[in-house]
Parts: sequence; C-alpha cells; structure tokens
Amino acid sequence: MKQQVKQELTRKVFIKTYGCQMNVYDSERMGDVLAGEGYATTQDQAEADLVILNTCHIRERAAEKVFSEVGKIVKANRLSQGKQARIAVAGCVAQAEGAEIIKRAPGVDMVFGPQSYHRLPELLARADRGEKAIIDTEFPAAEKFAKLPDAAKPQGLAPVSAFLTVQEGCDKFCSFCVVPYTRGAEYSRAITDIERELEKLIQRGVREVTLLGQNVNAWAGQGPDGRIWSFAELLERLSTHADLARLRYTTSHPRDMNEALIRAHAENDKLMPYLHLPVQSGSDRVLAAMNRQHTAQSYIDLIASIRQARPDIAISGDFIVGYPGETEAEFEQTLKLVEEVRYAAAYSFAYSPRPGTPAATKTDQVSEAVKKARLHKLQALLSQQMQEFNRNCVGRVLPVLLEKPGRNAGQLIGRSPYLQSVHLQADPALLGQIVPVHIEAVGPNSLSGHYEASDSTPIHGGHRI
Repeated sequence: MKQQVKQELTRKVFIKTYGCQMNVYDSERMGDVLAGEGYATTQDQAEADLVILNTCHIRERAAEKVFSEVGKIVKANRLSQGKQARIAVAGCVAQAEGAEIIKRAPGVDMVFGPQSYHRLPELLARADRGEKAIIDTEFPAAEKFAKLPDAAKPQGLAPVSAFLTVQEGCDKFCSFCVVPYTRGAEYSRAITDIERELEKLIQRGVREVTLLGQNVNAWAGQGPDGRIWSFAELLERLSTHADLARLRYTTSHPRDMNEALIRAHAENDKLMPYLHLPVQSGSDRVLAAMNRQHTAQSYIDLIASIRQARPDIAISGDFIVGYPGETEAEFEQTLKLVEEVRYAAAYSFAYSPRPGTPAATKTDQVSEAVKKARLHKLQALLSQQMQEFNRNCVGRVLPVLLEKPGRNAGQLIGRSPYLQSVHLQADPALLGQIVPVHIEAVGPNSLSGHYEASDSTPIHGGHRI
C-alpha cells in the first residue's frame, strides 16, 4: 500500500538534450538530482510534469530553435485537458541568453546554466512558492560536482558504456567559440571525486568510460597525494580499476597533447586507439585569425608523433569552412591537410556567427552559397576517407564491446576500439563482454561480422590490437 502511494505521488520529467556528449552527461545528472525530489524520467513529453530543454549554443540559430520548442510546449499545455507541465531551459543557451529567454518566452518557468543544475531542488521550491521567471546562471563548477547525488539506478537494461565529466570550461578563447562564455574558465575535478563516480559506474556494470571535457586533455587536477596530476597520470590511475575494460576521452586541443599523453597511447592498454583532435582549418592565416595557437604543420607533426607511438590509432577531427575572410586557396589548404592526415571520422560545419564572439563582428563574412559548396566538397573527401578506413577493417578480428540488442532477432550491437558500430549474431548472455569479431562487411554507418563461440572466448580487460 505504501509503495502504491509513492508511485501515485511520483512526478515525471522529460529532458530533451541538444548538442555534445557533455550535455548528455548533464541531462543524466539532472535526472539523478530530480530523482531525489520524486521525479521519474519519461520519454513521453505529454505525460511530464516538468519539461527541461538542455540546450547547446554551438550551432547556428540555437536560441531560435529553443523559442520554437518552447512555443510547442506552451501550445501543448494550452490544449491539455489536465496536466500543465512546467518549462525549464537549461544549458549553454540558458547561460548566454537567460534574461532574453524569459522576456521572449513568458511561458518558461525557470532558466539555469550548466553549472547550476545541482540547485534544481531549490529552483523548484521557489517555483512551488509561486515565484516567476527564475534565472540561475552562476559559474560554481566545483560546488556543482560536490553537491550532485550518486547516479540513480538505470531503468531497464543497464548501459555498459558511460560518460564521466572530468573537466569543464575552456581558457583558449577561439574567436568563433562561445564555450568560454557559457561554460566558464577551465576547471578540473579532483581524482578522488572522479574515482568515486567511476566506482559507482563500474558497480552498475559499466565496462567502458569516456572522459569528457570541453578541453579534456587540459585536465590538471588534485591527486590523492595533494599535488596536481597530469591528464596522462589520471588515465593511468583510472586504468588500474580492474573491472574497467576501456578508456576514451574527448574533446582535446592540440596545444595540450603533450609527450606524456602521447606516451600513454603507446603504453596504456585500456586506452582505446581512437583520438578526436580538432584542427578546424589547414590555413595558417585562418588558424591565427581563429586564435587556435597552432599551425597546420605543427598539427600534422603532432599526428605523426601520435601515430609513431600508436601506429593503429584512428584520428577524428573537427573542421569549420567559410570562416570570415577564408579564400578559396585557404580552403584548398584544408583539403590538403585532410589528404595528408587521413581521418577515420570527422565533424565538419559551415561557419555561423555566434553572438558575443570576436568572429561574429568581422565584416568579411563568406557568402552562404560559397560556404555550402566548400562544405559539400570537404564532406565528400572526409566520407571517402571514413569508408576507406572501414573497408580496411574487413578481414580483421576486432575486440568488440557488446552493448545492446539489435533490431533483428538474435542480433547484438557493439563498439570496436575505433568507436565503430558493429552488428553481429550472438547470444544475449554476452552483453557487456568484449568478444573477438571477424569483420566481414561495411555498411553506410557500421560494420558487421561474426563471433563463433566454438573457437572464440570473451576478452577480459584491455586488449591491444
């Protein structure tokens, strides 16, 4: 009877996540905070008592998309015969444009930034007291992590891969980027805090962890001995956790890719041979205008050093085409860099002005038509390289972490060390295991292969391929 009353009193929250992996992590942690306040997460917005839009400010027209989404929710509330959902806007758009959101969208009950969501119980209490237009966009990163509760027990099938934020903010101030203004200065969590969260994930069955940060390889946190440790030391420390099989990290800056971290890729068997290292452009003039603080050649030399340390490593990158003033010759230099580096995966975008950034005020903006044409050409080259990398995996036996059931009967889906999705037929009892898979075919976005239990056994722990 008591359990029935508890279920009837449980409220529901729908969280819509935009943008990067850090927002995915933040949304999960919001759910953990709200679980302590009697909220259960739901995938059905119509049944929610609270709707949170966890926003990203990186892409073009981010704020307009938020206002459009808020309008839909307000309309749904108006047409509803019963439940009226509270509306909250969180994340980087909230941080950058909090007051403007309240002004333009009076249906929004609260706005809070990415460093404030640990105070959700307090914000909800203020709303319960009838307070309107609540805004909380302070930057207490250390306080946030100290006050977040333990992760709630997952509903349904427990994931075997998880994100873990170890660093937030950025001090690089690239001229096109809003992160320093929305996430604040660089902050590194202490190792004891990171390990405590890691142990909770491992207890839930997580085998692979991706360490997150806006500039994750700039991490420099307090170690158990009281001194400041390097990111390579953090990776080595976390790899000593016996039940953790794999480590990844994203996103990195070339400036912080030091010799110790390169050596870690050669020596740490649990560190996967996959590195996301944005370059943005192949033109030194454009890179200087972007305030990237590296050259095209220094980036190419860095990739060569990394590949010397770990020859089988897969490289992923970020590119922006059509940055203000970019000439056709400078764009061709980006294509030349791509040809030389050869990427296994990449993210590429046409430049779009972000309000408040230096690049947004430049008068030599590139036309949309030119940006579109350049992006199409770059993406065709990157897609060709990705398919070539995937084809080169055919015939190889890769250790695959089996993560979830597939759409077809008896099908499982896992991840290769190179972050590729791999489909195969296998016993569901193998979920959570790392098994050898003979790669047989390449699809548009995945690999497929076979695992034969008769002559194969699960792989435990790290595995160098």
